Amino acid sequence: MKRDVKAIVKQMTLEEKAGMCSGKDFWHLKSVERLGIPEVMVSDGPHGLRKQDKEADHLGANESIKAVCFPTACATACSFDRELLETLGETLGEECQAENLSVILGPAVNIKRSPLCGRNFEYFSEDPYLASQMAAAHIKGVQSKNVGTSIKHFAANNQEHRRMSCSSEIDERTFREIYLAAFETAVKESRPDTVMCSYNKINGTFASEDHRLLTEILRDEWGFEGYVMSDWGAVNDRVKGLEAGLDLEMPASGGHTDAEIVEAVRSGELKEEVLDTAVERILNIIFKFTDNRQPGNFNREEDHKLAGKIARESMVLLKNDGILPLKENGQKIAFIGKFAEKPRFQGGGSSHINSFKVTGALEAVKKYTDVSYAQGYDVKEDKADEAMFAEAVAAAENSDIAVIFAGLPDAFESEGYDREHMRMPECQNRLIAEIVKVQPNTVVVLHNGSPVEMPWADDVRGILESYLCGQAVGEAQVDLLFGRANPCGKLAETIPYKLSDNPSYLNFPGDGKTVEYREGVFVGYRYYDTKEMPVRYPFGYGLSYTTFAYSDLKLSAKEIKDTDRLTVSLKVKNTGDMAGREIVQLYVADKTGVVSRPEKELKNFAKVELEPGEEKTVIMELDKRSFAWYNTEISDWYAATGTYEILVGSSSRDIHLRDAVQLVSTTEIPVTIHMNTTVAELLAEPKAKEIMSGLLKTMMENIGAGDDGESAASEAISPEMSLKMMENSPLRTFRSFAGVSTREVQELIAKLQAAVDGE
Repeated sequence: MKRDVKAIVKQMTLEEKAGMCSGKDFWHLKSVERLGIPEVMVSDGPHGLRKQDKEADHLGANESIKAVCFPTACATACSFDRELLETLGETLGEECQAENLSVILGPAVNIKRSPLCGRNFEYFSEDPYLASQMAAAHIKGVQSKNVGTSIKHFAANNQEHRRMSCSSEIDERTFREIYLAAFETAVKESRPDTVMCSYNKINGTFASEDHRLLTEILRDEWGFEGYVMSDWGAVNDRVKGLEAGLDLEMPASGGHTDAEIVEAVRSGELKEEVLDTAVERILNIIFKFTDNRQPGNFNREEDHKLAGKIARESMVLLKNDGILPLKENGQKIAFIGKFAEKPRFQGGGSSHINSFKVTGALEAVKKYTDVSYAQGYDVKEDKADEAMFAEAVAAAENSDIAVIFAGLPDAFESEGYDREHMRMPECQNRLIAEIVKVQPNTVVVLHNGSPVEMPWADDVRGILESYLCGQAVGEAQVDLLFGRANPCGKLAETIPYKLSDNPSYLNFPGDGKTVEYREGVFVGYRYYDTKEMPVRYPFGYGLSYTTFAYSDLKLSAKEIKDTDRLTVSLKVKNTGDMAGREIVQLYVADKTGVVSRPEKELKNFAKVELEPGEEKTVIMELDKRSFAWYNTEISDWYAATGTYEILVGSSSRDIHLRDAVQLVSTTEIPVTIHMNTTVAELLAEPKAKEIMSGLLKTMMENIGAGDDGESAASEAISPEMSLKMMENSPLRTFRSFAGVSTREVQELIAKLQAAVDGE
């Protein structure tokens, strides 16, 4: 049934229309029964349903329904698996249908600018391309079940400190290339029903009332057609927000901002057409859900199994010197650490799921073998319990292998505040240090939402990064530790040695009023790799129980226009003795030198499954955006003419194959010549170069380039120095070095401008 939404809006009173633009309560939108507009419900969250039907609150202090907690985004991004994320989305969509939820609030795609952001566990990656691909697949899956998504938090929301008022000060190129890119691809490719604006200001303007962000970029440039909702409590000025493109305020405002809208329309401050458009957008999404209801069953047990599968695909094996996989028989194994019994598997705050069951590793391992157990530490405070320590050290010493389950307690990272440092609790670090003294065969299994410093990494034999992997975390850990499954996750973020290595270190989290993004586009591996800085583990890194060989890289062309697509193919072979999945990563390196860019950037990836000895051909494509950067002169994406290196590897630091392609730009950058245009800039323009030749000879002679090389002056002014001085000289210096007047320089400028303009 196709609804005539415009006709419905025409029948609404001004008060009813204003009322549709804010929630009824924390989670419900208002109804208008006389016009057949139903009440609908939205709900957190990105990795499971946090449906609160009764006493509702934003941060989850009150009980929500029993649901399934899937791995959080910090983990699922490490799967590099679009199909898996789409399956997760489909399952969430089915759960929403069963629970009559019209929109699920996610995914969250904010960039991991600093390891300290308290909400990093909800975010995918430091890399916008990877984040965009994971988000697009997630949205596609959810919305295939006629349930809406709300991609969030739009935009430049990368910290919790003063998140409701702090201004993210960010230049346009960085904004476009890093912080908007993840949203852009997902909006264009998967068309989310809603977008959630963030709390913060962007360059001094609240996101909730930023017309350029919510209308010019989101709608006019990207083609978004759904409604924009506020993050809970993000509205600053309701009327300004509505004019900017903020359609729905959440949660309920007690009718206060509804009255402000009514008054603004009546006074002429706000055009009623703006209000009508917002209501139409909201109603379109409401009816899209209610007219396509697919009530079904919420099969929690089946979804728990899927949570376990996703966890297995997402965990990252960081270190293994041959100790893994463990043997189910013939080894005396000790599980140590509270997280073995009661794992940390999700973060705190608005996404917190009331899991119907949680399986820890200690429970899961009992199906296969016996292990001893010692708690080792508590999570209530960072304080060593000497009795627990002694018990844990004794258990490790009396075993063949110790597996320590460690990581960050809930208090160390959560929505609402940022971490103060990148360390694990000191009591846990001390416990690991004491255990490796008596037991060299030690493996550490981590539970954390963002990177931690690992002072013990060189002393243990194995490290499994679990991140926050949902309620089936223990089953997945045991399957991977004992080789029942082969690790295949790769890091979606760089793990530096220490916090101060991070590029945002000197500018995070700002002074409370502003935070400056001075590192620009050099975020994550873009910074570490370009700077050639040693890191603990690089972006895209992850081990397997088998080995892979890369070969036969082929490009579909050696020269392309920026309007063409380049096909990249290669072969990958499983050279080990266990079936496994390899994540093939395709990077592009700009060698044109036209603008400062990272050493390499991820532009595609593929996950390939291989039996022992099996070889497959992997094919990936690159388009203009794969080569382009955001050129603020033309306010568009631009790929300069020149050489681009095509790099294929198993991490950003482990490149196996490389080739190069010549790209020809079809975009002409307008050239404006003035008194301070340099000679080097003119020599880069073929038509200008012809005109300059005679003047350059005179200029070189006047600055001493023609000396016979025997005088003292020639020792001071070398030919190389003369050449560089000339190239870096602006046109105004011709008055001094070429013997021309200001009028003659101006005439030259006019001649050069006409030449480059083709006149």
